[in-house]
Amino acid sequence: MTDRFKRPDKIIDVVLDTDTYNEIDDQYALSYLLLSDDRLRTLAVHAAPFLNAKSVSPKDGMEKSYDEILNVIKLCGKHELLSSAFRGSETFLPDEKTPVTSDAASNLIKLAMEHTADDPLYVVTIGAITNVASSILIEPEIANRVVIVSLIGQPHDWPPVPEFNLMQDIAAGRVVFGNGAPLVQLPCSGVVTHLTTTEPELREHIKGKSALGDYLYDITCREALEYGGNETWSRVIWDVSSIAWLLSEDFVSVKTVPTPIPSYDHGYVSNPLNRPMKIAYYLNRDLIFADLFKKIAGLK
Repeated sequence: MTDRFKRPDKIIDVVLDTDTYNEIDDQYALSYLLLSDDRLRTLAVHAAPFLNAKSVSPKDGMEKSYDEILNVIKLCGKHELLSSAFRGSETFLPDEKTPVTSDAASNLIKLAMEHTADDPLYVVTIGAITNVASSILIEPEIANRVVIVSLIGQPHDWPPVPEFNLMQDIAAGRVVFGNGAPLVQLPCSGVVTHLTTTEPELREHIKGKSALGDYLYDITCREALEYGGNETWSRVIWDVSSIAWLLSEDFVSVKTVPTPIPSYDHGYVSNPLNRPMKIAYYLNRDLIFADLFKKIAGLK
């Protein structure tokens, strides 16, 4: 059987699960995926639920994310993929045994069952992991046919600190961490938080280069100022790390650890006998952004 933890050296099939309207880094991650089609074949983009100041309910967050997915697909010139966008869960999991049905969950099951352990589907999650957990609860067999690459949670040795993607649906996180599918985790504080950029850097590398570049520049600057930036600010674009792991071992360094289970107090319950997983501990910020900005600027 193929080692599903090994970074692929061929074109692979990818599904992206994203709360695209939540912040501005999801748009960068989706763009990075779509513009890396020499290595990554996008089969679907699934809208994830979220609830914060930008939405009045998880359903509202999911619907806004679905619309933003379509917007970014168009800006990337990938109109043929518009029909590959799917609405996801309208609520978070009510418990660890009850799935939330959605078009995204059904589509993920369909796509996963078309793959095998030797030719897995790569499922990248950069929001609440509800859609993926629901798919696993409905059809547990997909755990044998996928690799889950998830930007979620904090490093395992951190004290209990809430992280947005995981804290929205800890039940779903517990399902995914405990289901047996190969898991690559991109933890937030101290790891993917390294991926920050600034207005001068964006102005130099993507502004005026393409419609997508102008859009990303504008929404990044606007959000940075809305969240307290002034004449000097930096903005975390951490979601791109999940795509970067798929592209090059030079971009993201990972290590093997026993899989913990997220706890409801925002920590982890560890057991050295648990199955292995991969967790990122270092990102080469400059190489990742150089590759990302080159692809955005090269879009015509």
